Amino acid sequence: MSSIPNPQLYEYTRCIASWYFGTLYDFTQSGLENIPPQGPIVLAANHVSYYDPPVIGACIARPINYFARATLFRGIFGTGLEQIGTIPVAPDNADVKSLKAIFKALKLGGAVAIYPEGTRSPDGQLMAPKPGAGMIACKSGATVIPTRIFGTYEVYGRHQLLPKVGGRIHVAYDRPMTNEEVDPGKAHPERYLEASRRIMQRIASLEAPKEVMV
Repeated sequence: MSSIPNPQLYEYTRCIASWYFGTLYDFTQSGLENIPPQGPIVLAANHVSYYDPPVIGACIARPINYFARATLFRGIFGTGLEQIGTIPVAPDNADVKSLKAIFKALKLGGAVAIYPEGTRSPDGQLMAPKPGAGMIACKSGATVIPTRIFGTYEVYGRHQLLPKVGGRIHVAYDRPMTNEEVDPGKAHPERYLEASRRIMQRIASLEAPKEVMV
């Protein structure tokens, strides 16, 4: 059983995203070999743009469950989001229903993209994490892939009405973090927040490749 209701529609959408970013931007990736081909994984990424979800998964072969505001689940568009496995979430708050959907997807061996910061950065800089991502990682026991996105803020930042065409976008996928690396243990007074901090430290350590001067 898949965590994606309609895998064919998901793959079609992913291919469109890959073509879109590959055509309109200098779109590159590093560390794709770090993503396990199967088993439950959490892609934990920084969040700076509406572009981030499709950018994360555009070049990953396995399907990913993403988040979207619950208000977007209306009409044909909302049906499409449901069919490709998107999880509705209340603004700035992962409710019980959303969390159940996340854990269900991971129990099925799926991949889920989450943002430890909880919301988009207003200036493109990394922010302090919230405990939610750490809680999901600790309770699920899933492998965590620290992921850092570069360039999406510059082309479609939080305060831009429309995206710019052109520019460089890069996604760096770090080596997997085991549950032992993420979880400080039940005795830790800030267990879930500390887990999120550990994930964010790894995200912060990732760098974009240097530009080659010709």
